[in-house]
Amino acid sequence: MRHSSAVAVLAVLGLGAAACGTGTGSGSNTVVVHMGYQSKTINTVTVGTLLRDRGTFEAKLNAIGAAKGVHYKVVWQDFPSGPPLTAQMIAGKIDIGSMGDYPLLVNGSKTAPYPDAASEMIAVTGYNLRGSLNQVVVPTGSSAKTLADLRGKVVSTSVGSAAHGMLVKALSENGMQPDDVKLLNQDPSVGASALEGKQVAALSQFVPWPQLMVFRGQGRLLYDGGDNGLPTLHAVVTRSSFAKAHPEVMTAFLEAQRDTTNYLNSHPLAAALRISKLTGIEPEVIYLYNGPNGLVTFDPTIKKPLVGALSSDLPFLKDLGSVKSLDVKKFVNASYLRQVYGSSYDTAAARLTNPDRLSGHDPVCHTAVSDPRTASEVWFKGATATSVAATPTCLLKQIAAHHGGVRAAYVPDTGTGTRIFADSAAWVLDPAKGANARLLPFAVTADEDSYLAGHKGARALDYAAALAAA
Repeated sequence: MRHSSAVAVLAVLGLGAAACGTGTGSGSNTVVVHMGYQSKTINTVTVGTLLRDRGTFEAKLNAIGAAKGVHYKVVWQDFPSGPPLTAQMIAGKIDIGSMGDYPLLVNGSKTAPYPDAASEMIAVTGYNLRGSLNQVVVPTGSSAKTLADLRGKVVSTSVGSAAHGMLVKALSENGMQPDDVKLLNQDPSVGASALEGKQVAALSQFVPWPQLMVFRGQGRLLYDGGDNGLPTLHAVVTRSSFAKAHPEVMTAFLEAQRDTTNYLNSHPLAAALRISKLTGIEPEVIYLYNGPNGLVTFDPTIKKPLVGALSSDLPFLKDLGSVKSLDVKKFVNASYLRQVYGSSYDTAAARLTNPDRLSGHDPVCHTAVSDPRTASEVWFKGATATSVAATPTCLLKQIAAHHGGVRAAYVPDTGTGTRIFADSAAWVLDPAKGANARLLPFAVTADEDSYLAGHKGARALDYAAALAAA
């Protein structure tokens, strides 16, 4: 929405919003909280889909209301992406919302001119320090092995998104310019259909679309955004005027977010199944991102590397014309979280490890599962729990010995530790390695080729051959 249009909208809606929209209506004991969320963006579930389903936020508000003699009403609105949510926040129709890092910065910039709509970032939902939530996939039958193979071809992305920014940076890191490929601006679902129909050569998108395409057999990972080395995140924004008027709502919301985060980290499989039922996204894909050692680390606290990443993202958005100016340090406000966490906040904010770590005992290799660089996991059909493995080799041994089907198997990339589907990995057999470490998975073919070039005697395998070798 352009600023002039936003002013017009606010002028029309101003009186109505004050009387019956957000906040407490004139002469009313009802406080309406308008929540904006993105159900398909699974790393915001702790402030969206899962939070709404569990009813924790409403329960906390009801308790506050009973003590104060005030009625709180939460109105949820689902958005396909961040920009329309921002437009509604400018219009005063959304009080609290969640979105990815690039839309987050646009939100802060576009709402700033309007005192009642000006926003601030108050919490993180999920993040990946490497940036692996943004990836490039190609059709399964594509011959492309590197980004250079996309030169002159059409790549679908959402212009202005973190996936777009990742692609531009990745092209630069690989000696290319943005105009070396033909960018096609599409929503994720449209781009996914275009990739499936081979109407585009590649799809550069954010969670969960790349791995959703991989799981469905419609795409193959070509480039992991983590190779850019820039963290990516999703976070929570609120209208500052609403937060100041209703600090009790902010406390209840952030307490509910923390509770939901703790639940997800403690019950990742149950959470994945429930989120799948609510969103229609396959639970195996959700579990890849949201499970133990997953691509997403769920933690509400605002960490220094994430704030640094936001500052690094700004120049791209300014060049694109999406952001005029934004003081990131002023935009980020951890004061509400500090009230919730108390004296433990600084310690929690400094912690950079995933609280949901894969652990247990390997039933085939008979050893403890602890090292996140090799820890693997399999979800057998009909099983109510997953089974762990100390290494990818041990995982394949376990699958080969099992009588029954596999819903999904998860392994860490040999070089980066990025969690991937075992059956979509590029496998290498290295006889020089130990018996339980000689089968090595790689997320992309280019990394497999690089390993083979430096290890004499190693050879490439497809998944079926790797299972046989186990």
